[in-house]
Amino acid sequence: MASVATIRPRAEFIPSSIHSSADFTQTLMKLQRATHLIASTLDFDALVDRVVKEIASSIGSVEVAVWLRDDDANEMVMQGVCGCTKFSKGNRLQIGKQGMVGHVGASGCMRYAPDVSVDPYFMPCEPGTRSSVTIPLRTGERVMGVLSIDHEELDAFSPDQLKVLEAIAGHIAIAIENARVLQLEREHRQRLQKESADARAIQEALFLKPVPLIPGFALETAWHPAGSVAGDWFDFIDLGQDRYGIALADVSGKGMPAALLMSATRALLRSIAPLCASPSETLARLNRALIEDFPAGKFVTMIYGVLDARTRQLTLASAGHLHPLVVNHKTAFLELDTGLPLGLSESVYPEKTIALSADTHVLLYTDGITEAENTVNEEFGADRLLRHFLAPGACVEGLVKQVKEFVGGCPDMDDATAVLLRSR
Repeated sequence: MASVATIRPRAEFIPSSIHSSADFTQTLMKLQRATHLIASTLDFDALVDRVVKEIASSIGSVEVAVWLRDDDANEMVMQGVCGCTKFSKGNRLQIGKQGMVGHVGASGCMRYAPDVSVDPYFMPCEPGTRSSVTIPLRTGERVMGVLSIDHEELDAFSPDQLKVLEAIAGHIAIAIENARVLQLEREHRQRLQKESADARAIQEALFLKPVPLIPGFALETAWHPAGSVAGDWFDFIDLGQDRYGIALADVSGKGMPAALLMSATRALLRSIAPLCASPSETLARLNRALIEDFPAGKFVTMIYGVLDARTRQLTLASAGHLHPLVVNHKTAFLELDTGLPLGLSESVYPEKTIALSADTHVLLYTDGITEAENTVNEEFGADRLLRHFLAPGACVEGLVKQVKEFVGGCPDMDDATAVLLRSR
């Protein structure tokens, strides 16, 4: 938050009369310096505080206040004040009905009361007040607030001073509007950041929970969103009788929209999978459900498998997803026919069953790994992925680390997600 500068009395800031062009030039220069100082404060509350204190010290006035319009309530709300014992920040006056503030808020014209005792609009505040001026603060044609200045002397403001005060009010209005817009943008950004953090926490709760313990097998996962939330996801579903559903998917798009579609797809899969006899049927039913609900142009690529721990077989079906990598005595990408990505159109999803002998590993991954580009637009590629798992001690976290090292300082890395099934 910006700090408010120490205010020193500058009674000569606005002379009571301007007799020559030299006097006028000096007054304009002082005005320019003062308005620059005011406008340099970007924090809204600090800005209003600085305005009232600067003007009060410049004029030696009894009271200075800034009121801003609340259109919904048709009221002026006090945002800052110096020298008042009756009103404080948050007090309200009805526009067109209460005081000089309400009158100027309605009329849009400056009102000067050289003798407040005979002014029909003046509302008494400080007992020492003898004269008062209220000046509209405008943005374009709109009166967004008023500047109110009271003085302990009768007819305390000369015509020259009133002109200068009107000029100051124009600069103050611009500075306040800029600070208010900045404050609204800051608050909006903070809300978005909080929403993103909450969404990230929800996704982490879903994905960073312990993997299932399956006799004879081990599961490894890596989930690295490019932003605060991800469209990549994986899931494990206990289907009963030592059968487990294993899913890995990539929703089109990025950010919050992709995360919302991911959540909907995951929920549908979890409800459909236990009712289906095979991965092919699961993807077909899931696709039909998503066609009805997905926005036009959005889709999900997914690979879904069912592991039968008793027969040590893994049956896989793919909806437009990348070919799994099978690591055993020959290490190669599995030839698997794919159907269309989910959510686009009706499709069939061919299956393939592989036997998981000891020391066979199956890797499922998203294109955030193979299509990651370095600073010269070179992709990480399938060959580097394969070579990584030919090395002793290869793991999915090590794979993601290698991908990040490969892209270096390139900021456009996509979500990177992988699941590795190890057969013991």
